[in-house]
Amino acid sequence: MLNFVYWPISVVLWFWHKVFSLVLSPDSGITWVLAIIFLTFTIRILLVKPTMDQMRSGRKMQEMQPLMQEIREKYKNDQQKMMEESRKLQKEMGVNPLAGCLPILIQMPVFIGLFHVLRSFNRTGTGTGQLGLSIEENANTANYFFKPEDVQSFLGARLFGVPLSSYISMPTEMYQAFQPVDFTKMNIIFVAAPLIVLTVLATHFNARMSLDRQKARIASGKQKAPQNEMMASQMDMMNKMMLWFMPATILFTGVLWHIGLLCYMGANNIWTFFQMKYIFDKMDKEEEAEIEAKKAAKRASAPKPGVRPDNPKKKRK
Repeated sequence: MLNFVYWPISVVLWFWHKVFSLVLSPDSGITWVLAIIFLTFTIRILLVKPTMDQMRSGRKMQEMQPLMQEIREKYKNDQQKMMEESRKLQKEMGVNPLAGCLPILIQMPVFIGLFHVLRSFNRTGTGTGQLGLSIEENANTANYFFKPEDVQSFLGARLFGVPLSSYISMPTEMYQAFQPVDFTKMNIIFVAAPLIVLTVLATHFNARMSLDRQKARIASGKQKAPQNEMMASQMDMMNKMMLWFMPATILFTGVLWHIGLLCYMGANNIWTFFQMKYIFDKMDKEEEAEIEAKKAAKRASAPKPGVRPDNPKKKRK
């Protein structure tokens, strides 16, 4: 069902593996990790513009909240008219409510796709979603865009002595796909656990950086606080989810994540940190320029010192 995601993910991962294989050993764990990291960067580069559009749209939505409130009050007894006027206002302001969802909607299939592609390098298990292949069949079966020799290369690749598609809760019978089996579950834990903890902390602090900026903007008057208790409650709930629920989810599901997927999450969080710094700075400069432009327009329309303001009503009288 998700082949339209799995194939492109495998193609991009294959491409970066071939690039780094020009200077490093194709079978090296570092080569494969770099391929995963640059797959992450490739996806995130494509999302920079949608993310900036999301930020701009969010700022415009803040600006039009008073107008939206007027529409709600004016048409509170006519839901259809309220929706029509709201859409009209959004169009006039250049706001797309769905723009804020686009980066997340794209990243989720990428995460799921990479999870599946990495898991599919080892199809010897017999559980849910596994094919129960023999060791020989698995090593000689293509994995989407990867040929059998690429599969064998990935299965032999190690990071600190641990296979890249191994995970803490992986059944021990699946270890046989990685020849030689020179690692244990404890070895996997020693590599995976620090990566899980680092991903949890990075996710939490990236969210905190965003929320701290939000609070600073509200305190400075650049952003309006929620206008009623319900909106304030919703904002508080969303903030808590970003700060605590998402990191907690990663912590408790980390036992299911492959070493390679944890490398993806680590690279994703590093990118997020620097991208947020860049975009926040750019958005602040754009906002300052808009404020200055409005002030300049106001000064230009104001009467000059010593000149009486033009009053058309008095002239008509």
